[in-house]
Amino acid sequence: MPDVMFRFDMRQPEIAKASQADLYQAAIEMCEWGDKNKIGSVHLSEHHGSPDGYCPSPLVLASAIATRTQSMRIFISALIAPLHDPVRLAEDLAVLDIISRGRVIPVVSGGYREAEFIAVGKDLSVRKKYMDDIGPFLKNAWSGEAFEYEGRTITVTPKPFSQPRPMILMGGSSKPAARRAARDSDFFIPSGPEIFEYYREELKALGKPDPGPMPSAPSTVTFVSEDPDVYWEKIAPHVLHETNMYADWAEKAKVFSPYKHFDSSDDLRSSGAYKVYRPQGLIDAARDMVGAQPIMFHPLCGGIHPDLAWSSLHLFMDDVMPILRKEGLA
Repeated sequence: MPDVMFRFDMRQPEIAKASQADLYQAAIEMCEWGDKNKIGSVHLSEHHGSPDGYCPSPLVLASAIATRTQSMRIFISALIAPLHDPVRLAEDLAVLDIISRGRVIPVVSGGYREAEFIAVGKDLSVRKKYMDDIGPFLKNAWSGEAFEYEGRTITVTPKPFSQPRPMILMGGSSKPAARRAARDSDFFIPSGPEIFEYYREELKALGKPDPGPMPSAPSTVTFVSEDPDVYWEKIAPHVLHETNMYADWAEKAKVFSPYKHFDSSDDLRSSGAYKVYRPQGLIDAARDMVGAQPIMFHPLCGGIHPDLAWSSLHLFMDDVMPILRKEGLA
């Protein structure tokens, strides 16, 4: 049974025709609409200093979304924790947890873009200690009790809404990240199945429950149109911008990324990373989905105009979702 989710990173490259304000307003309104139509979650991302205006403040956007929704889970995926002061991060997440009544789930990551660390006066080398400390720090901070940290006594208030505390997820691509997640987090979002298996072994060594094999959930961005060829031509420059910029960042940082560089939109379409379905095509695809494979909408991907994005979402809700619900697939 596929989960249906939204994703927003708020890029606005030069090819985008909508203003930044219009894109942010559209994202908030899409989440409100999605919440009313039982879309399960939205995933917000964080990067800094990107020339296309990538969202640097997902906690602010999450707060706006939380006030316009009632049940949608809001993932900060990923939250680049070492760029944040830990005390302020604990406070901001606590307030956000209160505003959302426990619906915000941070996926804490160490980051990888050197330019982002330089911008806040830090070096990439701070990541290991920060990430080793942040899980226990947040647990102590959210207790509401005084605790010792780096030689000083700290009390973080208010206490979060979630009891006993908000969930802490961690992301990563290395064995140290897997060990850290097994020790300090509630779940691990890895780069691949090999690292997840190492995480499972670490959990068992700690006497914790085995979550089983890594869920098989191919990352495919979904759009719906009565004429997929025409729709693809309209969104192609935007999705090409997204995948190529992610791939360039990863190549420069020498880290793994699921995003690849493509020279043409035809090659990108053939890869299957972004798919435009006819309504019946998506229904058929959903029937074949297994495990944790989601239907993931990234409506404003690469600055896609809100009008074009809405046309896909409305077609999905009108022609696809009723069938999926009737068949118990959503």
